Amino acid sequence: MIFTAPVSSLMTSKLITVSALDKMTAVKEVFDRHLVHHVLVVRYKKLVGLISKTDYDRFLKCKNAFSSETLTENAKLNTYAVEDVMTKGLATLASTDRINVALQIFAENRLHAIPIVDNDEVVGILTTNDIIKALWAEDEARITEGMTATPYEEVVSWS
Repeated sequence: MIFTAPVSSLMTSKLITVSALDKMTAVKEVFDRHLVHHVLVVRYKKLVGLISKTDYDRFLKCKNAFSSETLTENAKLNTYAVEDVMTKGLATLASTDRINVALQIFAENRLHAIPIVDNDEVVGILTTNDIIKALWAEDEARITEGMTATPYEEVVSWS
């Protein structure tokens, strides 16, 4: 992986989004239908938040944080809007920012997704899974080409 390459070379640009005014049922549908762990929340094409699968699961499990009474799952999903649950004030990158900058943000902030925004429009999302897939593909290509990695013992100098 070329760490100085732009994040656009790794980001996912086919986005699944919801509106801040949607009910949480929309988020449930996204997680049920698609193999994603992060849903971008947009108003038109402008980023306003993000809901992770962890945020969603915590929302469902939380009995009294969102109301004074315990609601059934369906009632909660139909009652609360996405904006009530989403994370705001997100770290973002431009599509031209370098992969090493994204890695630093992931490491320092313990994030797993960074929205990619150009000219105030969401154009993609970069996740730790995107980076893992790219590294794995490179390793598979090396193996296929017969270029195995150097054994650990040959790399380490004990002097």
